[in-house]
Amino acid sequence: MAKMCSINRNKKRIKLVAKYANKRAALKAIISDKKSSAEEIFAASVKLAKLPRNSAKNRIHNICELTGRSHGFYRKPKISRIQLRKLANEGQIPGMTKSSW
Repeated sequence: MAKMCSINRNKKRIKLVAKYANKRAALKAIISDKKSSAEEIFAASVKLAKLPRNSAKNRIHNICELTGRSHGFYRKPKISRIQLRKLANEGQIPGMTKSSW
């Protein structure tokens, strides 16, 4: 199990991303717009830099929802490979069985 502080830190990042998503998108649209003047682009980039670092989407770590493990993470079920195997063997995941041949 991962430390609770790292799990809580990641949850805080997820909240910040949701909070600042619209503001970031608007500033990035100004920056990438070719019709914007140099002053507008500079002002938008300064405002973007002043936003919290943890409000960027790429700062979120994919971690297992059950254990907090960050390595061996499967995106669709949102769990680690170890928990995926454990739950599949127990029959907890619908449609997934342990293969044998």
